[in-house]
Amino acid sequence: MTVMPDHWIRRMALEHGMIQPFVDRQERAGVVSYGLSSYGYDARLADEFRIFTNVESAVVDPKDFRSESFVEKKTDVCTIPPNSFALARTVEYFRIPRDIIVVCLGKSTYARCGIIVNVTPLEPEWEGHVTLEISNTTPLPARVYANEGICQFLFLRGDSPPEVSYADRGGKYMRQTGVTLPRL
Repeated sequence: MTVMPDHWIRRMALEHGMIQPFVDRQERAGVVSYGLSSYGYDARLADEFRIFTNVESAVVDPKDFRSESFVEKKTDVCTIPPNSFALARTVEYFRIPRDIIVVCLGKSTYARCGIIVNVTPLEPEWEGHVTLEISNTTPLPARVYANEGICQFLFLRGDSPPEVSYADRGGKYMRQTGVTLPRL
């Protein structure tokens, strides 16, 4: 497996629409950085959030997910309660090539504040806005900022394309837009 460099990411974004909108360089003046980096792409956080709450004493169950588990907010600054969790999405829409798998890592600026970003791999031929899982591991409220960097995606090329891609098997999160909740 090979990690793909900046020039490959740029070409795939500009010629094949792999990342839209695409920022061709690291933007960092007064913001948590985002855009193209040496071996990855730092994605931005959109302004749509679903913040988990215990107001209704709901049980979080991936087989029977209920909207009472969270509150929805559209805001430029989201405050995640202590030891809590929010769902959000990327500004960018991704279209993953057939021979590529993408992994996501949280940005160190947030990680150093106890804010952890988790995303499952973006599989070959998956496309959509990426739903982000953001955990506040601290005993204090924590802020995240829309339209600024939240995580970095690394593009890994397999030795050969898979026999069956995410699109081939009709994956349940294909072409998702907005913050997408668990599906069974």
